[in-house]
Amino acid sequence: MKLSFILWLASILPQPAADPLCLATTVYLEARDQSELGQRAVAEVALRRRDSGQWGESVCDVVTARKQFAPTIVNPGLRMRNLEAWEKAVQVAFQTQSDWQLPPGQRNEVVPGASHFAALGIASPAWASAPRVATIGDHTFFRVQRLTPPAATVAISAHLAP
Repeated sequence: MKLSFILWLASILPQPAADPLCLATTVYLEARDQSELGQRAVAEVALRRRDSGQWGESVCDVVTARKQFAPTIVNPGLRMRNLEAWEKAVQVAFQTQSDWQLPPGQRNEVVPGASHFAALGIASPAWASAPRVATIGDHTFFRVQRLTPPAATVAISAHLAP
């Protein structure tokens, strides 16, 4: 199955039905050779970014934002051939999304507060000096910025207003 086909399929599915497909694709492309914990950490970063609204309102918007995640960086003609890894990525995507529906204090977060990640063995992003949250497998997770959902920001601002 080609990456371009999966992204096309996600583009025609209604939201939020497309989000697990986009999340699984990202987990597969970014972390298929990593442990389940590492895959879940990648999924958490995407979900945290979605909640912030800074990269879009859906997981698909977030993971297809220009040069943020593998779906926009790798060749769209890439064939995703590892069926076992795909099945695992789908499972991780659904499990992480399910857990993410819990209130923030009740989630079992793997990389709390992480907004970015990188495989430092092959990439040197400008933000790599940001506080490190964890290193899992080949990926290091960073808190480059504090991400809060827009509703929380409004509630805090309203509370602080004179």
